[in-house]
Amino acid sequence: MKFKALLAGLLALALVPTAAAEAIWITNVKLVSPERLERIEAGSVLVENGRIAAVHRGPGARMPAGARRVDGKGGYLTPGLIDSHVHLHAVPGMSLEQAQEERALTEAYQRQLPRSFLYYGYTTVVDLAVADMGVIERFRAAPLHPEVVHCGPPLPMANGYPMSFLPEAKRFAAFPNSVYDPARPTSVPPGYRPEEHTPQAGVARAKAAGGVCVKTHFERGFGRERNLPVWSPALFAEVRGAARANRMALVTHANSFEGQRFAVENGADVLAHGMWHWGSLNGSKELPDEIRALLDRIVAAGIGYQPTMRVLVGLDAYFDRGYLRHPGVRKVVPKALADWYATPGGQWFGEELAEGHSHEEMLEAGQAPLRRLRQVIAYLAARDANLLFATDTPSSPTYGNLPGLNGFLEMQHLADAGMSPAQVLRAATIGNARAFGLLDRLGSIEPGKDANLLLLRDSPLASVQAWDSIVTLWVGGRQVERARLAAGAR
Repeated sequence: MKFKALLAGLLALALVPTAAAEAIWITNVKLVSPERLERIEAGSVLVENGRIAAVHRGPGARMPAGARRVDGKGGYLTPGLIDSHVHLHAVPGMSLEQAQEERALTEAYQRQLPRSFLYYGYTTVVDLAVADMGVIERFRAAPLHPEVVHCGPPLPMANGYPMSFLPEAKRFAAFPNSVYDPARPTSVPPGYRPEEHTPQAGVARAKAAGGVCVKTHFERGFGRERNLPVWSPALFAEVRGAARANRMALVTHANSFEGQRFAVENGADVLAHGMWHWGSLNGSKELPDEIRALLDRIVAAGIGYQPTMRVLVGLDAYFDRGYLRHPGVRKVVPKALADWYATPGGQWFGEELAEGHSHEEMLEAGQAPLRRLRQVIAYLAARDANLLFATDTPSSPTYGNLPGLNGFLEMQHLADAGMSPAQVLRAATIGNARAFGLLDRLGSIEPGKDANLLLLRDSPLASVQAWDSIVTLWVGGRQVERARLAAGAR
């Protein structure tokens, strides 16, 4: 019995990631850091107390006494990836009611969630619209998890997008940080005090919640929810002023030509989504001159641009019979949830989207906006715009936006649209770090930065497919083998 107890204890210890406090000498690797991609060379990295203590390029460096040697076997060492657009509170594929009813599935998903982002190399995520701080706290309490930074509660216009999609009796409680426009009065519930819902008050609440950014929306709506209230230039200027005074990035949800033009003209720092709605120009086969001119302004101003192609493609998962068979699906969600997706209950959102149309018709319907988005990305990529890697996971109640896997698939879409592997790497590392005020700690392999590192078997500069060849990760200096992060791994 004593032997069995000892063996059980040793096995338990084997599952604990390497502690961050020990010194680690990662050697025999090719260093791939975004600030110097013109020179990829062999080298070594010393990690101490969760940070990068030294970076040695070339041969001849000696391992410090007392450090533990990790032989990278000629692999590629990169910074950990950053997904700058996630929503941690939602369970992909489930309505709010289903998430409450299927508690066992929901809890299993939430336990796996941090590991799923890590499995595909995302050591930092940015939650752009916090709906429940408890979710963030539970995520951070996991034994091993990506760093989470966030925008705090978003600032929707009162009765505007996205709060308008909830019943009137619930929307103001679900979005407590709404902004009231006195120039355009709208109905509010008893006890709602418009003077407490100014742009300055909204930014202050986001800052007090720990936000590093401010999330706004310019969206007139779609489907049954149309002609929604949107920002005026004067009110948006107040948000911009308050955000800059607090050194917070101003992020604007805008996927239309109109919305992105407003955001650019009024000083947004980051556009959350690519432009797939061109309004009256939707029928254009080539990129219209008006849109080219706006994209040129985005490039010149260095505005961060999040393409979020999986917002569109993720909806097709219900009509693409091969999606649930992708080997990555069962790496990032528990088996019971993956099985549930194939049941009638798990197919509800696809049926709602289709409204009686065939799968072939639905796939065809999505091609036009996707074509427009690809044209926009190709134009920006050719001009080396400030493209930021972001997935909007999950962007809607679709199981086509699974954590971690969604990022890997997004990279493939970006490459197909015209971004080079180097541009994808920069967008997911140093670009995101700079845009969200994290560059002093994240985004590159440099002394003093957090030891969030990935060891890949294949070169990420040759193909984005290399991001599925991760062997080992370091998360704040804690080492873990990728295989142990998969759903169901022991």
